[in-house]
Amino acid sequence: MTETLTARYYTADGKSGDDRPLPGEPFDGRVHEESLYAAVKAYLANQRRGTASAKTRDQVRGGGRKPWRQKGTGRARHGSIRSPIWRGGGVIFPPIPKSHRQELPRKVKRLARRSAFNARVNEDRLVVVADLEMERPRTRDLVKLLGKIGIAEEKVLILTAGPKEMVKLSGRNIPNVEIMPYGVESAYDVLWADRVVIEESALETPWGTDGSTATEADADDEPAAPEPEETTEPESGTKTTKAEAKKTTKAEAEESDEPDEPDEPDEPDETAEAEESEEASDA
Repeated sequence: MTETLTARYYTADGKSGDDRPLPGEPFDGRVHEESLYAAVKAYLANQRRGTASAKTRDQVRGGGRKPWRQKGTGRARHGSIRSPIWRGGGVIFPPIPKSHRQELPRKVKRLARRSAFNARVNEDRLVVVADLEMERPRTRDLVKLLGKIGIAEEKVLILTAGPKEMVKLSGRNIPNVEIMPYGVESAYDVLWADRVVIEESALETPWGTDGSTATEADADDEPAAPEPEETTEPESGTKTTKAEAKKTTKAEAEESDEPDEPDEPDEPDETAEAEESEEASDA
């Protein structure tokens, strides 16, 4: 059974109190240096934009003709003024735009974060404070708290119990101070800081979460299962597939689009014609 680790405790006013025990997850005292190295290397590589670019001799404009003849001038032979040894020429093996992104397994990320916290605890560089409650941004109060703890001149990472906008606004213009919710920090963020300050209630948050949603290290990468195709049941009770239903609908639409037969002309009325002829003879 591993020994329970403890950390120094301070109130929101900067007064020291009894040491607080740290939860066994992730504070188990073990540091895995290989995962820390991989996590920091991947983080720094992912910060690179990869936009460095230069032109080779065939990409530089000009230099299509030989600057002077091959022999008889007493000078060295050259075929183009865009040669890499000329001023304004191309570059030998130039940098080209590319991605430097590195991906790490979720378990390695999780192990690196745990190791980073344990490294700071083993060095007595982790501090627990009471919850910071601010009605409005007050940079002066936050600087005063860091001064009473004795870490005002160091790089500080403050981890709050969930997002706290007022606390973040209070420390955004303090040099070398980073504020973020507990659970979203990376191994690099923890190692970057000389001192890590965690709110007391944040330690009650389940490891690997920020209180509501899973972090990147614990996200589920399994794709969602496809939805089953809908089926229609005719009056007879037999089930038909979606494709058969579409065929039936298409056939009904074609039948409805057939042109109607023309109406037959009306037959002439013989009685009306006889009456008309009689009236003409009387006239």
